[in-house]
Amino acid sequence: MNYFVTAINTDSGKTLVSAILTQALQADYWKPVQSGPERDADKVSELINNNYSLIFNESYWFQTPAAPHYAAEIENVTIDLDKIELPGNKGNHLVIEGAGGVLVPLNDTHFVIDIAAKFEAEIILVSNNYLGSINHTLLTINEIQRRGLPVKGIVFNGPRNPSTEEYILKKSGLKCLLKIDQEKELDQFVVSKYAIELFNNWED
Repeated sequence: MNYFVTAINTDSGKTLVSAILTQALQADYWKPVQSGPERDADKVSELINNNYSLIFNESYWFQTPAAPHYAAEIENVTIDLDKIELPGNKGNHLVIEGAGGVLVPLNDTHFVIDIAAKFEAEIILVSNNYLGSINHTLLTINEIQRRGLPVKGIVFNGPRNPSTEEYILKKSGLKCLLKIDQEKELDQFVVSKYAIELFNNWED
């Protein structure tokens, strides 16, 4: 099964959630499009602790820390969705991490969410609490559902706001898979702790 991790904002916690999901399912990990000199794949590799997960290389890796379409333009590349192909052994679960939010453009035609659609991935949405997050979360869910894509559930990351979380779950009808606290440090112990909790909430 392929799972696509996306979020309501650029820094909502996709990489952390991807690491937790990878650890919980002992899945493989892949970020097809990476912008910036630091690889999220390296972060995930450092945070997981199992002997089964494989970390795959990006289809496109831009050194420019910008939206993919703009980073590609600066580096004289055009992102071609047809050239983004699933890596490695397809027998294992695969966690696919998106770039930014669902409507971050890849090129003049495609958005990040089109990667999830291409690989028939079930979507996991990361939401964090800030002024405006209800609007951003529900708009993101509406866009995903408008495209007819399946959503596994929501992960709330960061400072808690029970009222906001309950409203989002009620209005969306989605399941809360996990709530992540504002951790002082992120390491393998923290990821393993949340991986156990996520696995206990998981239903195939």
